[in-house]
Amino acid sequence: MGLKIRFPLVGFAVVLSAALSVAASLEPGIPFADGMVLQRGMPVPVWGSADAGAKVTVSFGGCERTVCADSEGRWMARLDPLEASGEGRTLRLCACSPDGTVSTRELRDVLVGEVWFASGQSNMDCPIWGDNARYRDAKGSMTVAMSRKPAIRYVANQPRSSVRPVTTGSVVWRKLTPEDFALPGKKISAVACYYALEIHNALGVPVGIVQSALGDTSIDAWTPACGYEGVPELADLATYPLDRPWTDDMKAFPITGEEQRPTVLWNGMVAGFAPMALRGVIWYQGCHNGYTIREQRRYGAKLRALYRGWSRAFGNGNLRFYFAMLAPWQRNWFELQLAQASFAAEEPNAAVAVLCDCGNPDDIHPNDKEIVAKRLAAHALRRDYGFEALEDDSPTVHACRAEGKTLVLELDHAKAVYVYNRNRSTEAPFELAGEEGVWLPAKIVNFPTERRDGRDVPDCGGFLTGGARIVLRADGLDRPLRCRYLYQRPWIGCVYADSSLPLGPFEVQAVGCDGASKETK
Repeated sequence: MGLKIRFPLVGFAVVLSAALSVAASLEPGIPFADGMVLQRGMPVPVWGSADAGAKVTVSFGGCERTVCADSEGRWMARLDPLEASGEGRTLRLCACSPDGTVSTRELRDVLVGEVWFASGQSNMDCPIWGDNARYRDAKGSMTVAMSRKPAIRYVANQPRSSVRPVTTGSVVWRKLTPEDFALPGKKISAVACYYALEIHNALGVPVGIVQSALGDTSIDAWTPACGYEGVPELADLATYPLDRPWTDDMKAFPITGEEQRPTVLWNGMVAGFAPMALRGVIWYQGCHNGYTIREQRRYGAKLRALYRGWSRAFGNGNLRFYFAMLAPWQRNWFELQLAQASFAAEEPNAAVAVLCDCGNPDDIHPNDKEIVAKRLAAHALRRDYGFEALEDDSPTVHACRAEGKTLVLELDHAKAVYVYNRNRSTEAPFELAGEEGVWLPAKIVNFPTERRDGRDVPDCGGFLTGGARIVLRADGLDRPLRCRYLYQRPWIGCVYADSSLPLGPFEVQAVGCDGASKETK
């Protein structure tokens, strides 16, 4: 469920008042402040407010653009694509109002590199280090003390919910150094911290992270209104009445409070950063939406709405979206995990980090966030940064066929597969079913064997024979037709590809079998 944090709801009157208060002078948009990182390699929008009709000039790194503020004082300029640079330079703004008044702003120590957004609920919000022993990374104290990376900059946004987009305000960009981390204020997410370190260490360029995440929140609250367009199965959310005062009788899962209503966290914690130039988004969320089967099955559509909305709002049709699959806990996430995998397979700009092997059945906030970040970063390094030798996808089943009493799985994204259990057993949580639809535990039968005490036994340390191929058999089942993996408690995966990435949950039917698959309860 995640940590519950109470915070104020910002209404339309407050937003309007704030907008009017800054319209009379030059102010940059929310992301633009000392120490920020601008995205390299793509046009960079810079925006803000000034007097109506003012001519605003933006200059940085030899590029200069002049635009005119509209009747409401809004302006936006676009800088040409920039080269990566770790040199702190000045972003200059100058506004000349119709009455001749000149206003200037200088934003110092601005770098150019790779910019990413980090969002979701508590497992993304979980800090690299903090006072709560159960809500921080296990290695966080060492990581912070050993990481002097001033070219990594981050914003850690405070909780804020709003029924209208909040587009004015300011942020503080911090450096990833022990000294900056010791300052008061919200700490960087552990996943975001490790992700930034992976990208920076691999590329050697500055990295900027904008962190907008909050515990115990739904995907609906992070989805902009435009994301629901063209997703008819979510019409109930697209038409949700935000103009009504919240009362407890409006609760209808997953909307369990006013901060869970559609769009309100997008409005309060993300909208002010759009259309900032950035490479993509890393996302870790789903627990709040995983408490009913209906919600689990709707999660794929909700991911589509979230991604489309963010992509449109940021004006980036190639916005990358790399997200974490829910890890094992005390609940069956199977249907939601299948929805996550299906969305990743369908959306070219998305990819999922499978975490079925690294959860904690006793803690919804597992404290090893480095492995989460490393698997997310693998997607970026392979897909965006040219690491072609790196396999970033977990193995997936691309073919399933029955051969007598066995079922054969052929895997993609693997040259070979192996099983790793702490007790060195060869057991893996596969199940097979026949025409009757009764699921039975299955064993892998194509393990390499070795001679022990005069008999052949599985070689627990070896790769499976036959490359990326798994052969299964269930006692008492003569004609297997279907297979599933990680449906039963404790839902912990133990099958890996040679890439060291785990096989994720799935359910498949053998080629040529008649009839639709029986629904998983």
